[in-house]
Parts: sequence; structure tokens; C-alpha cells
Amino acid sequence: MSVIDFLDERFGIRKGAREFANHPVPDHVNWLYCFGGITFLCFLIQAATGVLLAFYYEPSTTTAYSSVLNIMDNVPFGVLVRSLHAWTANIMIIMVVFHMLRVFFHGAYRPPRELNWITGVVLFFITITFGFSGYLLPMNQLSYWATKVGTEIAGAIPLIGQYVQAFLLGGDKIGDATLTRFYTIHVIILPITLSALLVAHFLMVRKQGIADPL
Repeated sequence: MSVIDFLDERFGIRKGAREFANHPVPDHVNWLYCFGGITFLCFLIQAATGVLLAFYYEPSTTTAYSSVLNIMDNVPFGVLVRSLHAWTANIMIIMVVFHMLRVFFHGAYRPPRELNWITGVVLFFITITFGFSGYLLPMNQLSYWATKVGTEIAGAIPLIGQYVQAFLLGGDKIGDATLTRFYTIHVIILPITLSALLVAHFLMVRKQGIADPL
């Protein structure tokens, strides 16, 4: 008995695979509908490369930059893994913007898909937060000043700005506490939140189908 036969006997994976493969796709679907799938592919690459980078990265203001250099210079395929992680982060943001524009101009936010639209908007902001939180991690001059500007913008939010800025910084200025918080947000909080929302997003798309364009 093969592994597939073993799993199929217990979980019915062949039936599920057939139902997934035979799901009808509307005739109007074209390349414009690929942006969401490309975004998800970028997330998978981000997750895989992020795990590999986490084995060598050291989240400390004194060691972060040198650990990144070590990944680039000494770890086998380190340059490839870090480059994939950096480039797919940018591509993911671009693709999620294109995906939202496609959904908006095709009117796919209309009932009964309004909850899926709201979920998508939240996923968009989480993706942006992914990029912002990961930008500090190399702890070079560019990431330092970009984070300083970003936290000052957060501090300008009416009423709650000072509390948000204090939470992000973990003190009066960017330091070890800031890096630890950004690292925790980047590798634990955001991936878990994004994964849960993606499951909900995909289930709603599966249940409601692909909307017809306006």
C-alpha cells in the first residue's frame, strides 16, 4: 500500500482533490484574476525563506547587522534566500494592490461578498505591516531611519499616537526593545493572523464563487 492509498483510506484525499480540480471556473476569468494567487505564492515563499533566515538571524542591535552579513557571506545559498525574501516582499505588496484594484473595479465587493472584501482590506494592511516590521531587522542606517520616520508617523495618530509609538519603540528611542518587538510582530503575530484570515478569505471565495464583473 502506497502512502497516498494509506492517507486516502483514512481521509479521502482523492475525493477532495477531485472536487477541488473539478470546481467550475467562470468563462470571464482571465489573467487579471491571477494577482491574488501570485500574492499567496509570494507569502509562501516569504514563509519558507523567513524560516531559513531565522536560523541565523540574531535580533539584537549589536548583532543583527553582522548576522545578516554572515547570512550573505558565509551561509550556503544565503544570498539567494535573503534576496528571495526581500524581492518577494516587494512583489507581494505590488500584487496585493493590483488584486484589490481588480476586485474594486470589477465590483466584487458587492453583497454577498462584502465580508470577503473587508477581510481583503485587513490582509492588505497586514501585508504593509509585514513590510514595515521587516524593514528594521537588518538594523542598518536605511532601516534605522525608515523606522524612526515610521514610528514618528504612528506617534502623530490623534489620541492614541503616543501610546502606539511607545509600544513600538519599547522606550524613548530605537533600541533592543524596539528590535525585539518588531521581530516578534514580524515572525509570530503577523504570520498567525495572516494565515487565519487567508483561510477565511479562501473559504469565502470557495463558497461564494468568483464574482461576475460589472
